[in-house]
Amino acid sequence: MASEPIVVVGGGLAAARAVETLRGEGYDGDVVVVTSEPHRPYERPPLSKDYLRGQAERGSVFPLDEAWYRDHDVELRTHATAVGLSLDDHRVTLADGASLPFGRLLLATGSTPRPLPVPGNDLRGVHLLRTLDDADRLSGVLLQASLEGTEPHVGAARVAVVGDGWIGLEVAASARQLGLDVTVVGQGTHPLGRVLGPELGEVYAQLHERHGVRLHRRATVTGLTGTDGQVTGVDMADGTHVDATIVVVGVGVTPNVGLAASAGLGVRPAAEGGGVVVDGTLRTTHPDVWAAGDIAAIPSPTYGRALRVEHWARANDSGPHAAKAMLGATDEYDILPYFYSDQYDLGMEYTGYVDGPGGYDDVVVVGDPAGEAFAFWLRGGVVQAGMGLNVWDRMPEVEAFIRSGRPTEKATLEGFVGSA
Repeated sequence: MASEPIVVVGGGLAAARAVETLRGEGYDGDVVVVTSEPHRPYERPPLSKDYLRGQAERGSVFPLDEAWYRDHDVELRTHATAVGLSLDDHRVTLADGASLPFGRLLLATGSTPRPLPVPGNDLRGVHLLRTLDDADRLSGVLLQASLEGTEPHVGAARVAVVGDGWIGLEVAASARQLGLDVTVVGQGTHPLGRVLGPELGEVYAQLHERHGVRLHRRATVTGLTGTDGQVTGVDMADGTHVDATIVVVGVGVTPNVGLAASAGLGVRPAAEGGGVVVDGTLRTTHPDVWAAGDIAAIPSPTYGRALRVEHWARANDSGPHAAKAMLGATDEYDILPYFYSDQYDLGMEYTGYVDGPGGYDDVVVVGDPAGEAFAFWLRGGVVQAGMGLNVWDRMPEVEAFIRSGRPTEKATLEGFVGSA
């Protein structure tokens, strides 16, 4: 099978970085990229930020331009959905009935946004945001609506964002920056509570409220209302109704592990975080198949467990790692989770991992969260994760605390802001 091509299934950043690495490492065999979308692989963070606001060019979302694939002899199959995988035959079956042989295979199939399981979720004006085409549709609607307001923040279209995670809050910030009337409907007591806990979640709650966003907390959506097929609002279990002409649903994603599971590859139960089982080289339970990006449950030497992470940096790092492993590298993946977010005038960087509010027993916040600050999540005195607010390029120092595995004195952390 070694003479058969390396096939990469996926259209996101992990796929782009993988094929870039294959050629960069000198691999000169056939490489095929299979993506169900009409575009070459792209990255997703701009889709909820500057691209959504019409402030970034379309080309900025593509890590590799069209010519790169041609010049590096990488076959790009767009509009091609992989629906079957035969490990015995080393073949990928496509939706149109065609099949591709592979010698080695990388699965980088990403995630699918969860729909809102309530009446009215199919009304016009209800949007999910995951793909570039999703962003184009939503951006067009938001930009048009922003032009229809009589003056900034007055008389503009009403936007309801269902979901108070990162995507929901980034979309809310973008819509508000366009001058639209915005309401966020979240299930948590605090936005981002599952990720950051109440202390830092409240920082983001206050940030959005200062910018005029209305927050509904501990809310359960029971239905979306509409007239003549067009959404008109959001109903909640407590009887509250929010008027909205645009509804954006951001209630999480589901990793696309169906292809792997149906082929018999190891997949973790959803209760354990889901994802395709891989070893430290990102090889799956089959010797010729690897997985990267959102779907990969990667063993972490630092945390002593497999972590499945749905962030840009994981795709950016795991794609190249898998590609090198496909060429024979045996290094273990040992990169700490990292992500960032920009909302209004608050930018943040985060590294480490905390498995929800139960994953830590103390939070140390130093500095002013409305200006420059750091937050550290600790368990038994040991730093598990850290975040910088409007402070940049300090994550390597935070990583050193985490990797030490030793208790860190609060006094050391409290002096961290002024130590640069």
